[in-house]
Amino acid sequence: MGPSSSSGFYVSRGVVLLLAGLGAALLLTLAVLAALYGHCARVPGSERLDRWVPEAAPSPPGEQEELSLTWKPGSAGEPEGSVTPGLWRPPGPWDQLLLPPWLVPLHYELELWPRLRPDELPTPELGFTGRVNITVRCVAATALLLLHSLFLNCKSAEVRGPLSPGTEDATVGRVPVKNVWFALHMQYMVLELGEALQPGSRYELQLSFSGPVNQYSKEGLFFNVYTDQGERRALLASQLEPTFARSVFPCFDEPALKATFNITIIHHPSYVALSNMPKLGQSEKRDVNGSKWTVTTFYTTPHMPTYLVAFAICDYDHVNRTERGKEIRIWARKDAIANGNADFALNITGPIFSFLEDLFNISYPLPKTDIFALPNFDCRAMENWGLLMFDESTLLLQPMVWKLGYHELNEVFFSHTLHGVLSEDHALRSRAVSMKVENFTETSEINKLFDLFTYRKGASMVRMLSSFLNENLFINALKSYLEAFSYSNAKQDDLWRHFQMVAVLLPELLCMAIDDQSKILLPASVKSIMDSWTHQSGFPVITLNISTGVIKQEPFYLGKVKNQTLLTHNDTWIVPILWIKNGIMQPLVWLDKSSKIFPEMQVSDSDHDWVILNLNMTGYYRVNYDKLGWKKLNQQLEKNSKAIPVIHRLQLIDDAFSLSKNNYIEIETALDLTKYLAEEDEIIVWHAVLVNLVTRDLVSYMNNYDIYPLLKKYLLKRLISIWNIYSTIIRENVAVLQDDYLALVPLEKLFETACWLGLEDCLQLSRELFKNWVNHPENEIPYPIKKVVLCYGIALGNDEEWDFLLNTYANKTMEEEKIQLAYAMSCSKDPWILNRYMDYAILMSPFNFNETNIIEVVAASEVGRYVAKDFLANNWQAVSER
Repeated sequence: MGPSSSSGFYVSRGVVLLLAGLGAALLLTLAVLAALYGHCARVPGSERLDRWVPEAAPSPPGEQEELSLTWKPGSAGEPEGSVTPGLWRPPGPWDQLLLPPWLVPLHYELELWPRLRPDELPTPELGFTGRVNITVRCVAATALLLLHSLFLNCKSAEVRGPLSPGTEDATVGRVPVKNVWFALHMQYMVLELGEALQPGSRYELQLSFSGPVNQYSKEGLFFNVYTDQGERRALLASQLEPTFARSVFPCFDEPALKATFNITIIHHPSYVALSNMPKLGQSEKRDVNGSKWTVTTFYTTPHMPTYLVAFAICDYDHVNRTERGKEIRIWARKDAIANGNADFALNITGPIFSFLEDLFNISYPLPKTDIFALPNFDCRAMENWGLLMFDESTLLLQPMVWKLGYHELNEVFFSHTLHGVLSEDHALRSRAVSMKVENFTETSEINKLFDLFTYRKGASMVRMLSSFLNENLFINALKSYLEAFSYSNAKQDDLWRHFQMVAVLLPELLCMAIDDQSKILLPASVKSIMDSWTHQSGFPVITLNISTGVIKQEPFYLGKVKNQTLLTHNDTWIVPILWIKNGIMQPLVWLDKSSKIFPEMQVSDSDHDWVILNLNMTGYYRVNYDKLGWKKLNQQLEKNSKAIPVIHRLQLIDDAFSLSKNNYIEIETALDLTKYLAEEDEIIVWHAVLVNLVTRDLVSYMNNYDIYPLLKKYLLKRLISIWNIYSTIIRENVAVLQDDYLALVPLEKLFETACWLGLEDCLQLSRELFKNWVNHPENEIPYPIKKVVLCYGIALGNDEEWDFLLNTYANKTMEEEKIQLAYAMSCSKDPWILNRYMDYAILMSPFNFNETNIIEVVAASEVGRYVAKDFLANNWQAVSER
């Protein structure tokens, strides 16, 4: 493990490591609980009815033209229509983004039959058929039915009802369907009925349909092709969030419209079918050609939105365990299961489930949990109820789980995620966290909400909220919120209301108000505070003048120019400022206007005091200081850096380089903070230095410039101490790093930079590790530095090492490993080897290099860019045809 520090977070290292272990598996469950309690606006029935203005005046012919699919029922119930260009329809509910409030879905009977066979790898023509019976309750009389449908062909459509109560839904009649057509621009299927449905009655929509399996993206029902046990295989899986359920079956595809589901999947007998609930039964059927298929049915789901429906059809194996009477299974390629790659995820999932149940006093609501490792999954992870989907690189192989744990730990303590989103967020280009769907005009706008601003910035907002409330209040508010909205929908304001309620009432109930230090004194309501952050884009830069005690806030802009007139940004943030003075925590203060004086923050030029704002980096802002403020912090770092906690040494480096990059301070101010680094033995601080100072562009383009030897001399003089610590660990007992979650990811950047700077010990260690692995493949290269070692092993070797890597690539099955090897093979310094590499990939193709663009990878290196240029010039026709 790395050296201990005399200062750091305001928690012990033991607590950090315990929470890190929990963090490694939190991703497996937190999203499930979040989904359980809904996150879409609750819309009362009366409110939904008011959305629509009846009898809108039609536009003149030719003003609105749509491509509409039209179906008319024939004698055999088959579609008779086709795509009809130029078909004009008057404005109507099909032009609105949200469904009309006429029907409420209650239950789906869904059957899907994908035509996937093990002896036929998927082709672009792979498709599926299906049937769905949707029980609905009519809220308002209507002869028009709208539901979502995208890329589906409707084969038949019937409406039965009203359903008779108490007779097991036996229908007493049939409502004629006059016409079925598709409003493609809003992704609706429209059923025109011969008579109106009656309010208060229940009906059953019976639809049969067909559609394509997605091969280009991991949306809707899609397939993965992978290698397992030396064979090419395929599987099908689903990703229905946010609006892709409509591409798999006709449905009411809005989160507020929850229902129960009975799901049936028809699949080849050699495959296993999985869904949200446990298997209910299996039977056999034959198709028109006499081929056998297996019919798997599943138990009824709880009430849930369509985007949480999930399926998988695969030839996988699994490991399982039971936690508090409920089964947990990890599904993965048979090779991965046999190698034990799923064991860590299996062993930690159950305890995390139990931890969250105890924390929130809520039982996990489903009878089982299947966790499915996809060979390739764009979303990385998805919280479907009972069937969680993961990219296998984030779930399998213990080192990868460590990596996940590191990121989750940073979200709590080191704010890795915070600074990750801060680097992308600024006032002119980003968006607010909270957006009103009612203002959207296209479905694509909804899909765009699922981005880093929703997930990472949203998480940072909640973390900031927890920082100015105490932990008991925060947890109790969450409990209250979850209990109130179980199996229902909630708006953002509902969450703030529960925090406000608990923040006001709980301290009184616990007699906390007796102790002045325990009072929660807020400058405004929780809603007002949080709205100032969630309803506007960007974030503030908080600047402290330590001579006057004046703090001001201003929006952060990329590339700020002095005296530049920027776009108006009238709103201010209500900013909680936790701070320390000389290492001692000070009382929380609030900046609720553009500037404010805090006399307690004044420091004179003659004394040795120093001040740091944003304790533990819980606030969503960057901090700037006047010249004297930065000078005093730099002096303290050089005098006794350990007096400043680890997290704040990291913060100072990251804030200073970001501010200098965008012209808030001079670059010399940021560089001055690095003078002390020879004494810095915390690798996470070094990581902040290196990612800001040794950027990818710098590595790619600076080797031939005069600045390189200067940077090399400056950094190596300071880097050697931290390098000696971790190179010794790698040589003597790298296993100790398994429990040092704070070192795993920074170690790669440290190793990479040391070798790039030409540190001979780094190059020699790379040779040793690479050679040991080549001679004894069972001696795996330590995962955190594997990418770097492979690259330098090839760069320092010859064609013998390169051929070994090529053969290893051919025998690997996991995509993550294959990509790593493909990149490493581009590190060769020999032009003829690189040229042969591109020959193999583009012209001869003895191996499949679909995982990455080999020419692009080769061109990324200094030698390779010239080789790639010549190769393209000489082989342009072959490359363009591929």
